[in-house]
Parts: sequence; C-alpha cells; structure tokens
Amino acid sequence: MPLDPLSSTFAALADPTRRAILARLALGETSVMELAKPFDMSLPAISKHLKVLEHAGLISRGREAQWRPCRIAPDSFKQVDGWLGNFRRFWDESFNRLDGLLEEMKAEEAAKAPPRSNRKVSNPKVRVTKEKQRGRTRG
Repeated sequence: MPLDPLSSTFAALADPTRRAILARLALGETSVMELAKPFDMSLPAISKHLKVLEHAGLISRGREAQWRPCRIAPDSFKQVDGWLGNFRRFWDESFNRLDGLLEEMKAEEAAKAPPRSNRKVSNPKVRVTKEKQRGRTRG
C-alpha cells in the first residue's frame, strides 16, 4: 500500500542517518561520496538512504557529467511545515494561557507578601573593598 506524501516524508525523517544527511545538505549541495564520509557504512547503504529521501521528495539528485550532486528539495518541507503549523498554533495558544496564569499567580503572591523595607543595608565586605580601591587600608 503506497503511503501518502506526508507519511513518506515522516518515515524518511524517522531515521537519524537520513536526518544527518539532510543537515549536511542544508549547508549546500554535495556529492554522494562527501555525504558518505562521516558515516561508518558502505556507499550502497548511503545510496539506499538517499533513495528514501528522494522518494519522500526531501532531496533531488542531478547529473553533471560524472558528478551526481544531491540537494535539498524544499517542497516536502513546506508540506510538513504546513501540517505542523496547526500544532504550532495550539502550543502558542497554550503557552500564552500559561503565561497569563503565571502572571496572575505572581500578582496574587505579591499582594499577600508583607511590604518590603526601603532601608539600605550596607555590606561590610563591600566597604572594605572600596577602601582598598581608594588606598585607605588599615595595617
């Protein structure tokens, strides 16, 4: 049973090796050989990962003579971002409500707290340090 495009994209993103490949491609297009360098796996294994990413529409591969550059294909990322946008709105609204509740709680705590004294308390260590800076040391 073929997967819908969004499911294919998420299935491709589920693998940490493929996410690492995408992170490298976010820096710019490169060859399969360059993509394979940081991984302890064969070129055929890297090629299989690239095929999954290509099938999901996350990358595209070109052909320039002997060089087959890979690059990010942004369309699938736009679909994922659109789908996640609904949840982003949900979380933004939830965090805004939480911020409001926290502000109310802070206001209630401030109203219950006894008034603070405005009297300045001097720290004797600070005074000694300032005297040393001015050259007024004893002894």
